Amino acid sequence: MKLIIQIPCYNEAETLEIALNDLPKQIDGIDEIEYLIIDDGCKDNTVEVAKNWGVHHVVSFAQNKGLAKGFMAGLAECLRNGADIIVNTDADNQYYADDIPKLIQPILDHEADIVIGERPIDDTEHFSWIKKKLQHFGSWVVRKASNTDIPDAPSGFRAFSREAAMRINVINDYTYTLETIVQAGRNRIPITSVPVRTNPELRESRLFHSIWGYVKKSILTIIRALMMYKPLYCFTVIAVVPSLIGVLVWIRFLVFYFIGRGNGHTQSLILACTLLIIGFVTFVIGMLADVISANRKILEDVQYHLKKQEYDKDSTQK
Repeated sequence: MKLIIQIPCYNEAETLEIALNDLPKQIDGIDEIEYLIIDDGCKDNTVEVAKNWGVHHVVSFAQNKGLAKGFMAGLAECLRNGADIIVNTDADNQYYADDIPKLIQPILDHEADIVIGERPIDDTEHFSWIKKKLQHFGSWVVRKASNTDIPDAPSGFRAFSREAAMRINVINDYTYTLETIVQAGRNRIPITSVPVRTNPELRESRLFHSIWGYVKKSILTIIRALMMYKPLYCFTVIAVVPSLIGVLVWIRFLVFYFIGRGNGHTQSLILACTLLIIGFVTFVIGMLADVISANRKILEDVQYHLKKQEYDKDSTQK
Protein backbone atom coordinates (compact mmCIF):
# COMPACT_ATOMS: atom_id res chain seq x y z
CA MET A 1 0.00 0.00 0.00
CA LYS A 2 1.60 3.23 -1.21
CA LEU A 3 0.72 6.71 0.06
CA ILE A 4 1.77 9.90 -1.71
CA ILE A 5 1.29 13.21 0.09
CA GLN A 6 0.94 16.12 -2.31
CA ILE A 7 1.35 19.82 -1.53
CA PRO A 8 0.31 22.57 -3.99
CA CYS A 9 2.84 25.43 -3.79
CA TYR A 10 2.98 29.01 -4.95
CA ASN A 11 5.95 30.91 -3.49
CA GLU A 12 6.02 28.82 -0.31
CA ALA A 13 9.77 28.85 0.42
CA GLU A 14 9.28 30.38 3.88
CA THR A 15 6.78 27.81 5.18
CA LEU A 16 7.25 24.69 3.05
CA GLU A 17 10.05 23.14 5.10
CA ILE A 18 7.97 23.55 8.28
CA ALA A 19 5.09 21.66 6.64
CA LEU A 20 7.39 18.97 5.24
CA ASN A 21 9.10 18.38 8.58
CA ASP A 22 5.75 17.62 10.21
CA LEU A 23 4.70 15.00 7.64
CA PRO A 24 4.64 11.39 8.87
CA LYS A 25 7.45 9.05 7.83
CA GLN A 26 5.65 5.85 8.80
CA ILE A 27 1.97 4.90 9.15
CA ASP A 28 0.43 1.58 10.16
CA GLY A 29 -1.09 -0.14 7.14
CA ILE A 30 1.07 1.82 4.69
CA ASP A 31 4.13 0.15 3.18
CA GLU A 32 5.60 3.18 1.43
CA ILE A 33 5.24 6.96 1.81
CA GLU A 34 6.37 9.45 -0.83
CA TYR A 35 6.05 13.23 -1.06
CA LEU A 36 5.14 15.43 -4.03
CA ILE A 37 4.92 19.18 -4.51
CA ILE A 38 3.17 21.10 -7.26
CA ASP A 39 5.26 24.08 -8.36
CA ASP A 40 2.49 26.39 -9.56
CA GLY A 41 4.79 28.90 -11.27
CA CYS A 42 6.78 29.72 -8.12
CA LYS A 43 9.03 32.79 -8.39
CA ASP A 44 11.05 32.03 -5.23
CA ASN A 45 13.18 29.00 -4.29
CA THR A 46 10.29 26.75 -3.28
CA VAL A 47 11.45 23.93 -5.56
CA GLU A 48 15.01 24.15 -4.23
CA VAL A 49 13.73 23.91 -0.66
CA ALA A 50 11.63 20.87 -1.58
CA LYS A 51 14.46 19.08 -3.37
CA ASN A 52 16.95 19.81 -0.59
CA TRP A 53 14.46 18.39 1.91
CA GLY A 54 14.11 15.23 -0.19
CA VAL A 55 10.67 15.23 -1.83
CA HIS A 56 10.31 12.40 -4.33
CA HIS A 57 8.33 14.16 -7.05
CA VAL A 58 7.96 17.71 -8.38
CA VAL A 59 5.28 18.84 -10.85
CA SER A 60 6.19 22.23 -12.33
CA PHE A 61 4.20 24.83 -14.26
CA ALA A 62 5.99 27.58 -16.18
CA GLN A 63 3.39 30.08 -14.93
CA ASN A 64 0.76 30.18 -12.23
CA LYS A 65 -2.34 28.19 -13.26
CA GLY A 66 -4.29 28.27 -10.00
CA LEU A 67 -5.09 25.85 -7.22
CA ALA A 68 -7.54 23.69 -9.18
CA LYS A 69 -5.16 23.03 -12.10
CA GLY A 70 -2.30 22.31 -9.70
CA PHE A 71 -4.42 19.91 -7.68
CA MET A 72 -5.43 17.91 -10.76
CA ALA A 73 -1.84 17.81 -12.06
CA GLY A 74 -0.74 16.51 -8.67
CA LEU A 75 -3.36 13.75 -8.71
CA ALA A 76 -2.25 12.68 -12.18
CA GLU A 77 1.40 12.47 -11.15
CA CYS A 78 0.54 10.57 -7.97
CA LEU A 79 -1.45 8.03 -9.99
CA ARG A 80 1.35 7.76 -12.52
CA ASN A 81 3.74 6.90 -9.70
CA GLY A 82 1.55 4.13 -8.32
CA ALA A 83 -0.20 5.82 -5.39
CA ASP A 84 -2.90 3.71 -3.75
CA ILE A 85 -3.89 6.64 -1.50
CA ILE A 86 -3.29 10.35 -2.09
CA VAL A 87 -3.37 12.95 0.67
CA ASN A 88 -3.61 16.65 -0.20
CA THR A 89 -2.42 19.19 2.36
CA ASP A 90 -1.26 22.84 2.37
CA ALA A 91 2.24 24.30 2.23
CA ASP A 92 1.46 26.83 4.97
CA ASN A 93 1.20 23.99 7.52
CA GLN A 94 -2.41 24.90 8.29
CA TYR A 95 -3.35 21.27 8.90
CA TYR A 96 -2.00 19.10 11.71
CA ALA A 97 0.04 16.46 9.88
CA ASP A 98 -0.19 13.94 12.72
CA ASP A 99 -3.87 13.54 11.76
CA ILE A 100 -2.99 12.01 8.38
CA PRO A 101 -3.30 8.43 9.74
CA LYS A 102 -6.80 9.33 10.96
CA LEU A 103 -7.59 10.90 7.58
CA ILE A 104 -6.69 7.81 5.54
CA GLN A 105 -8.17 5.22 7.94
CA PRO A 106 -11.67 5.16 6.33
CA ILE A 107 -9.99 4.36 3.01
CA LEU A 108 -7.88 1.60 4.56
CA ASP A 109 -11.07 0.21 6.13
CA HIS A 110 -12.86 0.38 2.74
CA GLU A 111 -15.52 2.67 4.23
CA ALA A 112 -14.95 5.59 1.83
CA ASP A 113 -12.98 6.63 -1.25
CA ILE A 114 -12.76 10.33 -0.32
CA VAL A 115 -12.18 11.65 3.19
CA ILE A 116 -12.40 15.35 4.11
CA GLY A 117 -10.66 16.73 7.18
CA GLU A 118 -13.18 18.63 9.32
CA ARG A 119 -11.47 21.62 10.95
CA PRO A 120 -12.58 23.04 14.31
CA ILE A 121 -13.83 26.21 12.62
CA ASP A 122 -15.50 27.75 15.67
CA ASP A 123 -12.32 27.26 17.73
CA THR A 124 -9.91 28.63 15.11
CA GLU A 125 -8.67 31.94 16.50
CA HIS A 126 -7.44 33.52 13.25
CA PHE A 127 -10.87 33.06 11.61
CA SER A 128 -13.02 36.16 12.01
CA TRP A 129 -16.62 35.86 13.18
CA ILE A 130 -17.99 36.53 9.71
CA LYS A 131 -15.57 34.05 8.12
CA LYS A 132 -16.73 31.34 10.54
CA LYS A 133 -20.37 32.00 9.70
CA LEU A 134 -19.67 32.04 5.98
CA GLN A 135 -17.71 28.78 6.24
CA HIS A 136 -20.68 27.13 7.97
CA PHE A 137 -23.18 28.58 5.49
CA GLY A 138 -21.07 27.61 2.48
CA SER A 139 -20.71 24.06 3.78
CA TRP A 140 -24.48 23.87 4.27
CA VAL A 141 -25.06 24.96 0.67
CA VAL A 142 -22.57 22.35 -0.59
CA ARG A 143 -24.29 19.66 1.49
CA LYS A 144 -27.61 20.51 -0.14
CA ALA A 145 -26.09 20.68 -3.62
CA SER A 146 -24.10 17.46 -3.27
CA ASN A 147 -26.51 15.43 -1.13
CA THR A 148 -23.68 14.66 1.30
CA ASP A 149 -23.12 15.37 5.00
CA ILE A 150 -19.66 16.96 4.79
CA PRO A 151 -19.46 19.64 7.54
CA ASP A 152 -16.36 21.48 6.27
CA ALA A 153 -16.55 21.73 2.48
CA PRO A 154 -13.71 24.29 1.94
CA SER A 155 -11.17 22.11 3.77
CA GLY A 156 -8.18 21.25 1.57
CA PHE A 157 -6.99 18.51 3.91
CA ARG A 158 -8.35 15.42 2.24
CA ALA A 159 -7.51 11.88 1.16
CA PHE A 160 -8.43 10.03 -2.04
CA SER A 161 -8.28 6.37 -2.92
CA ARG A 162 -6.75 5.49 -6.27
CA GLU A 163 -10.22 4.73 -7.61
CA ALA A 164 -11.63 8.12 -6.57
CA ALA A 165 -8.62 10.03 -7.89
CA MET A 166 -9.18 8.52 -11.33
CA ARG A 167 -12.84 9.56 -11.35
CA ILE A 168 -12.37 13.15 -10.15
CA ASN A 169 -12.67 15.92 -12.76
CA VAL A 170 -12.34 19.59 -11.83
CA ILE A 171 -13.67 22.01 -14.45
CA ASN A 172 -13.37 25.43 -12.77
CA ASP A 173 -10.06 27.29 -12.47
CA TYR A 174 -10.64 28.60 -8.95
CA THR A 175 -10.61 25.78 -6.42
CA TYR A 176 -11.15 22.04 -6.33
CA THR A 177 -12.64 21.84 -2.82
CA LEU A 178 -16.32 22.52 -3.51
CA GLU A 179 -16.67 20.99 -6.97
CA THR A 180 -15.10 17.66 -5.97
CA ILE A 181 -17.64 17.24 -3.14
CA VAL A 182 -20.60 18.00 -5.42
CA GLN A 183 -19.16 15.62 -8.02
CA ALA A 184 -18.60 12.85 -5.45
CA GLY A 185 -22.09 13.21 -4.04
CA ARG A 186 -23.85 13.26 -7.39
CA ASN A 187 -21.74 10.42 -8.83
CA ARG A 188 -22.19 8.31 -5.68
CA ILE A 189 -18.49 8.14 -4.83
CA PRO A 190 -18.30 7.10 -1.14
CA ILE A 191 -17.27 10.20 0.82
CA THR A 192 -16.97 10.93 4.52
CA SER A 193 -15.21 13.30 6.93
CA VAL A 194 -13.14 13.01 10.09
CA PRO A 195 -12.34 15.71 12.68
CA VAL A 196 -8.80 17.07 12.37
CA ARG A 197 -6.73 19.68 14.14
CA THR A 198 -5.10 22.81 12.74
CA ASN A 199 -1.88 24.69 13.47
CA PRO A 200 -1.45 28.41 14.20
CA GLU A 201 -1.56 30.63 11.12
CA LEU A 202 1.83 31.23 9.45
CA ARG A 203 0.54 33.51 6.69
CA GLU A 204 -2.73 34.87 5.31
CA SER A 205 -4.70 32.82 2.79
CA ARG A 206 -3.80 33.47 -0.85
CA LEU A 207 -6.94 31.88 -2.27
CA PHE A 208 -8.96 35.08 -2.00
CA HIS A 209 -8.28 38.77 -1.40
CA SER A 210 -11.56 39.54 0.33
CA ILE A 211 -14.39 37.67 2.04
CA TRP A 212 -16.96 38.81 -0.51
CA GLY A 213 -14.71 37.87 -3.41
CA TYR A 214 -14.41 34.39 -1.97
CA VAL A 215 -18.19 34.16 -1.43
CA LYS A 216 -18.93 35.26 -5.00
CA LYS A 217 -16.52 32.77 -6.57
CA SER A 218 -17.67 29.97 -4.29
CA ILE A 219 -21.35 30.54 -5.14
CA LEU A 220 -20.57 30.54 -8.86
CA THR A 221 -18.55 27.33 -8.46
CA ILE A 222 -21.40 25.59 -6.60
CA ILE A 223 -24.05 26.74 -9.09
CA ARG A 224 -21.93 25.66 -12.03
CA ALA A 225 -21.24 22.24 -10.51
CA LEU A 226 -24.91 21.73 -9.66
CA MET A 227 -26.00 22.71 -13.17
CA MET A 228 -23.50 20.22 -14.58
CA TYR A 229 -24.67 17.31 -12.46
CA LYS A 230 -28.40 18.14 -12.04
CA PRO A 231 -29.27 20.35 -15.02
CA LEU A 232 -32.93 19.33 -15.35
CA TYR A 233 -33.58 20.12 -11.69
CA CYS A 234 -31.85 23.52 -11.95
CA PHE A 235 -33.60 24.63 -15.13
CA THR A 236 -36.97 23.38 -13.88
CA VAL A 237 -36.59 25.53 -10.75
CA ILE A 238 -35.71 28.51 -12.95
CA ALA A 239 -38.65 27.79 -15.29
CA VAL A 240 -41.12 27.70 -12.39
CA VAL A 241 -40.65 31.42 -11.63
CA PRO A 242 -41.83 32.95 -14.94
CA SER A 243 -44.39 30.16 -15.42
CA LEU A 244 -45.98 30.78 -12.02
CA ILE A 245 -46.07 34.54 -12.56
CA GLY A 246 -47.53 33.96 -16.03
CA VAL A 247 -50.31 31.75 -14.63
CA LEU A 248 -51.17 34.37 -11.99
CA VAL A 249 -51.31 37.12 -14.62
CA TRP A 250 -53.44 34.85 -16.83
CA ILE A 251 -55.87 34.21 -13.98
CA ARG A 252 -56.04 37.97 -13.34
CA PHE A 253 -56.94 38.53 -17.00
CA LEU A 254 -59.64 35.83 -16.91
CA VAL A 255 -61.19 37.39 -13.79
CA PHE A 256 -61.48 40.75 -15.55
CA TYR A 257 -62.69 39.06 -18.75
CA PHE A 258 -65.56 37.21 -17.06
CA ILE A 259 -66.75 40.31 -15.25
CA GLY A 260 -66.87 42.12 -18.59
CA ARG A 261 -63.76 44.29 -18.22
CA GLY A 262 -61.34 42.25 -20.36
CA ASN A 263 -60.96 44.80 -23.16
CA GLY A 264 -58.75 47.04 -21.07
CA HIS A 265 -56.38 44.32 -19.97
CA THR A 266 -55.09 42.88 -23.23
CA GLN A 267 -51.53 43.71 -22.16
CA SER A 268 -51.97 41.29 -19.23
CA LEU A 269 -52.80 38.51 -21.69
CA ILE A 270 -49.68 39.33 -23.74
CA LEU A 271 -47.50 39.40 -20.60
CA ALA A 272 -48.93 36.09 -19.37
CA CYS A 273 -48.28 34.39 -22.72
CA THR A 274 -44.72 35.78 -22.84
CA LEU A 275 -43.92 34.54 -19.32
CA LEU A 276 -45.38 31.09 -20.03
CA ILE A 277 -43.33 30.84 -23.23
CA ILE A 278 -40.18 31.82 -21.32
CA GLY A 279 -40.92 29.15 -18.71
CA PHE A 280 -41.54 26.51 -21.36
CA VAL A 281 -38.37 27.37 -23.30
CA THR A 282 -36.31 27.29 -20.08
CA PHE A 283 -37.69 23.84 -19.26
CA VAL A 284 -36.86 22.60 -22.79
CA ILE A 285 -33.30 23.93 -22.34
CA GLY A 286 -33.16 21.94 -19.11
CA MET A 287 -34.18 18.78 -20.95
CA LEU A 288 -31.48 19.35 -23.57
CA ALA A 289 -28.93 20.02 -20.82
CA ASP A 290 -29.96 16.77 -19.15
CA VAL A 291 -29.28 14.87 -22.38
CA ILE A 292 -25.87 16.57 -22.61
CA SER A 293 -25.24 15.63 -18.97
CA ALA A 294 -25.93 11.98 -19.81
CA ASN A 295 -23.36 12.18 -22.61
CA ARG A 296 -20.89 13.78 -20.20
CA LYS A 297 -21.28 10.81 -17.85
CA ILE A 298 -20.45 8.46 -20.72
CA LEU A 299 -17.37 10.55 -21.53
CA GLU A 300 -16.32 10.52 -17.87
CA ASP A 301 -16.59 6.74 -17.84
CA VAL A 302 -14.46 6.52 -21.00
CA GLN A 303 -11.95 8.93 -19.46
CA TYR A 304 -11.81 6.81 -16.31
CA HIS A 305 -10.96 3.66 -18.25
CA LEU A 306 -8.31 5.52 -20.28
CA LYS A 307 -6.77 6.87 -17.06
CA LYS A 308 -6.82 3.43 -15.50
CA GLN A 309 -5.10 1.92 -18.51
CA GLU A 310 -2.48 4.70 -18.71
CA TYR A 311 -1.66 5.10 -15.02
CA ASP A 312 -1.67 1.40 -14.19
CA LYS A 313 0.74 0.85 -17.09
CA ASP A 314 3.00 3.71 -15.94
CA SER A 315 3.05 2.55 -12.32
CA THR A 316 3.86 -1.05 -13.40
CA GLN A 317 6.79 0.14 -15.53
CA LYS A 318 8.17 2.13 -12.59
